[in-house]
Amino acid sequence: MTKNLTIKNSTAEFLIFTTQAGKDNISVRVENEAVWLTQKLVAQLFECSADNISLHLKNIFQTGELDKNSVTEDFSVTATDGKNYNTKHYNLKAVIALGYRINSQKATDFRKWATQVLERYSVRGYVLDDVRLKNGAYLNPQYFKDLILEIRDIRESERNFYQQITDIYATAMDYDLDSNVTKDFFTTVQNKLHFATHDNTAAELMTKRADYQKDFMGLVTWKKAPNGKILKSDVVVAKNYLGRNEIKT
Repeated sequence: MTKNLTIKNSTAEFLIFTTQAGKDNISVRVENEAVWLTQKLVAQLFECSADNISLHLKNIFQTGELDKNSVTEDFSVTATDGKNYNTKHYNLKAVIALGYRINSQKATDFRKWATQVLERYSVRGYVLDDVRLKNGAYLNPQYFKDLILEIRDIRESERNFYQQITDIYATAMDYDLDSNVTKDFFTTVQNKLHFATHDNTAAELMTKRADYQKDFMGLVTWKKAPNGKILKSDVVVAKNYLGRNEIKT
């Protein structure tokens, strides 16, 4: 049996949480791309009492696991009497923390789902919600643009490109990762690729463009760009000095 627990608000969007069995769902409020539930809805989601939710939330805040002000927000909710009341809601961080504390079958299903997500992330390095992506549900207009940019950045990364060459070279019968021949081969390939793009070897490129008088040492990008700290390892990667058009070449 499907249970739709919907906050009555004509301007609100709704997100569907589906259990592992794929039978029950609960509609929750989404404001500014963040998920929010009342204690009552969390209790129904995990099939436990509201008092149980309240007790766990108290412990979560007292132990400093979460900051109360950062995970709670008051929203106006229309009650059965037709009047509007300010009701405290809890965001997804609080819901997840509760899911790992509550002892119920639904909470167990949630933990199984969360474990699967974490396992996929640790093995594959990413997690995609295939259903939402295919159906286009509950995704902000910028979502796909951001996703495409991230994928493009990965594809254009120097490490990813050289990995493809490594895979081909590694098929040779006499392949030896630590041999000088192998190291010379990859250095030569790297320099040829750079020279074909901007008429400089990797070393020449870094020598010409690294400049302490320029913003960010002349770097166009780095591991923690655009606001993160520039590390020594960023400065010695030739690709980091190339502009977008040069990388696409």
